[in-house]
Amino acid sequence: SFILQTAEVQQIVESCNMEAQQNVSCADRTKHKDISLLLKEGKRLRLEDSVLYRVSKAPEKQAHQQLLLPQEFRGDVLRSLHDNSGHLGFDKTYGLIRERFYWPRMKEEVERYCKNCGRCIQRKTLPTRAAELKHLTSEGPMDLVCIDFLSLEPDSKNVCNVLVVTDHYTRYAQAFPTKDQKSSTVAKVLWEKFFIHYGLPRQVHSDQGRDFECHLIHDLLKMLGVKKSRTTPYHPQGDPQPERFNRTLLNMLGTLSTEDKAKWSQHISFLVHAYNCTVNHSTGYSPYFLMFGREARLPVDVCFGLGGGNSSPKSYLKYVSNMKKDLQAAYQLAESVAGKRNDANKQQYDQRVRYCPLAPGDRVLIRNSVAPSQVHCYYLYYFC
Repeated sequence: SFILQTAEVQQIVESCNMEAQQNVSCADRTKHKDISLLLKEGKRLRLEDSVLYRVSKAPEKQAHQQLLLPQEFRGDVLRSLHDNSGHLGFDKTYGLIRERFYWPRMKEEVERYCKNCGRCIQRKTLPTRAAELKHLTSEGPMDLVCIDFLSLEPDSKNVCNVLVVTDHYTRYAQAFPTKDQKSSTVAKVLWEKFFIHYGLPRQVHSDQGRDFECHLIHDLLKMLGVKKSRTTPYHPQGDPQPERFNRTLLNMLGTLSTEDKAKWSQHISFLVHAYNCTVNHSTGYSPYFLMFGREARLPVDVCFGLGGGNSSPKSYLKYVSNMKKDLQAAYQLAESVAGKRNDANKQQYDQRVRYCPLAPGDRVLIRNSVAPSQVHCYYLYYFC
């Protein structure tokens, strides 16, 4: 039989026929590791019609025979049951092979083959966390302001965009409905609705949208002495606060009645104010308090006579002194709470990091970011 063409299998067959595994010398075992591994399976080997099989006893399944496959046929089997069978994953491919064949270290070889399959890498490889998590840092209110656009369905006034502005340190947010995302609109809204009311930040951070990266925005910020920074391409995680606030705002808008959803731009300021008055778990304080040094007085407080300020200071100097003390204590506690949460997030994130430093000449894949269909490959061919 052609199966017995391989010397290592022939030697095992002879050993089984003589029922004396000790006849295989130690030198042969050392030279051919597969022989040594097969000899350990001696009680499970069967010889039928000069062909060697291994009896497999899979859990919860009936015992079946696996053909002992020589080295020269393993590549053909892998190509047949993986490449020509829809490029199934390791578990399914290994299951197909295990039901039919056996060879020493088969599981490791199948896993390595599937892991290094070019077509599988192109299609199945999803974006992986390549480096450890690094957090944006700020040193106080209005030190770092993050901006982003949120697009929604047009309302009754044909408004379909929201310019989101968040203060990184306090988590204080503002959302301004706009009809477009033009750079002139961004500049006008920032100046007339944010900078005039809250002052100039030290730095403005955004993604690489052309409405944020145009000369108009850069010239405006440069004239005002504000530093401009941006995220890396295709990486919205570099501007996390607006992204997180956008999800919160969408959830709040989603709770409006059907009638109010048709005019969502008229309700957005009230929803944002409610968000700012709520304690943020990342700091332990409400964004409103960290920004203004006091809690906002809500309609319910007026209704029930709450927050009346019975301990009001007798002078402006005393008021300022008390506010400074309260804010300093609040900032220290907020930084501590935020630091602990960031450390916990980093520890959880870094558990899945697969850092792989690149060197000149390394082969890499090009991410296919503009593929048109649902069956496209996530990555293009190797490039070096």
